[in-house]
Amino acid sequence: MIFLRSLAFNVFFYVHTFAWLLLLLPTEVLPKIWLRRGIKTWARVNRWALTAIGGVRVELRGLEHLPSDGAIIVSKHQSTFETVSLLDLFVDPVYVLKKELLSIPLFGWYAVKAEQIPVDRTAGRAALNAMAERARIEVGRGRQLIIYPEGTRRPAGAPPSYKHGVAHLYRALGAPMVPVALNSGLFWPRHGFTRPPGTLVVEFLPPIPPGRDPEEAFAEMQRVIETASDRLIAEALAAPNPPPMPAAPRRG
Repeated sequence: MIFLRSLAFNVFFYVHTFAWLLLLLPTEVLPKIWLRRGIKTWARVNRWALTAIGGVRVELRGLEHLPSDGAIIVSKHQSTFETVSLLDLFVDPVYVLKKELLSIPLFGWYAVKAEQIPVDRTAGRAALNAMAERARIEVGRGRQLIIYPEGTRRPAGAPPSYKHGVAHLYRALGAPMVPVALNSGLFWPRHGFTRPPGTLVVEFLPPIPPGRDPEEAFAEMQRVIETASDRLIAEALAAPNPPPMPAAPRRG
């Protein structure tokens, strides 16, 4: 049953995503709000499908911490889930993404239309400074900057690997930083096919206010995300018929 539900969800997800890539084509000549509405609908349907088709319940906690103005959203990154299924929770989110992604047909066009922030990772500090300046402008416009401070998806329970670039952004932007913990890697693992049943939790934690020492803010951000994510993983593993733990080093 898990295999069949996982197969059905995976097929739906990719077909649904491709369909929306085509449906959104007219938004290239329409005001940006129409693209935002389409993306939000795509995100909501993906979240619904994970439950209705894949059998994975999704619980969102700490929604009272979601900002309505400019802020930095710093999220644990274990899965594709958090990159595709949370977009409707923010008014006008902005991502920092690899410059190469803009070359992908359709996706790259929409990223430009949605005013996302490309970064050339080969350009070193110059690229970081340019990205920070662009991020400062966008956050100043009231947008929420979503970043994954570990840079790439890591299995649930793997040792953390946070990059200090987020401390640079925190100092440069002068905006609150909202940490996000989750256990999505148990239910939508990287390179994994199956979607084990259970409760996938995303928890928005109390914001770290602007103006603090960047290194102290960075340390607190990592501590609260890791503590809360470990708690959510333990909660899922303690449930009846728990999902399997990914084959990755665990902290002792």
